[in-house]
Amino acid sequence: MRPLLYSINVTLDGCVDHNAGPADAALLQEQLRATHRHATETIARADALLFGRVTYQMMEAAWRLETRTMTPPDWTEPFARTIDAMEKHVVSSTLDRVDWNAELVRGDLGEAVQKLKQQPGKALFTGGVQLPLALAELGLIDEYEFVVQPRLAGHGPTPFAGLSKYVELKLVDRKELSSGAIALRYEPRR
Repeated sequence: MRPLLYSINVTLDGCVDHNAGPADAALLQEQLRATHRHATETIARADALLFGRVTYQMMEAAWRLETRTMTPPDWTEPFARTIDAMEKHVVSSTLDRVDWNAELVRGDLGEAVQKLKQQPGKALFTGGVQLPLALAELGLIDEYEFVVQPRLAGHGPTPFAGLSKYVELKLVDRKELSSGAIALRYEPRR
C-alpha cells in the first residue's frame, strides 16, 4: 500500500498562511529558493497529489505550465515541472470538473483515499489545511512534515485546528534548510 505524505510550511507560532513571508526582499528570496528546492524533493517522493478544492485551485493558478500568464524566476522551474506533470486527485463537492492531469474524488472520503492508497505507485502527497484535517481524523496520513520557518506571524490559520483527538507522532527525520527553516518529518505512532 502506498503511503499518504503530508507537508506544510508553518511559522514558529503555527501560522500556515502562505502569504506570511518576511517583508525583507532578500530574505524572502532566500526563503522561497530553499523552500522550493525542498518542496521539489518532497513532492518527487510521490507519484500522485491529493488536494482539496482550495489547494488545487491555488496550485493550478500558480504552477500549471500551459496556462501561465507570467514568467516566474528560473529557480522555480524544477518545482513547476514536477507538480505540473503529476497525477492529481481533487476532493470537492462543489467543482463540476477538473483537468490539469486531475480527476475528482467523490463519495466517502475514507473509502476513496483507501482505494487511492491501494493503487500501485510510490506515494500520495497532500498539502493544505482542511483536507489534511479530515484525513488526520480518519487516521489516513502516514507521514507529517512541518517545514518550520524562522519567523513569528502573530496570526493564523493553523494546521489541524479542531482535531478531535491527539495524533501521537515520532520524529523520523530532521533537515535544516539554507534559509534557516527546519523540515521535521514525523510518522504516527501506531
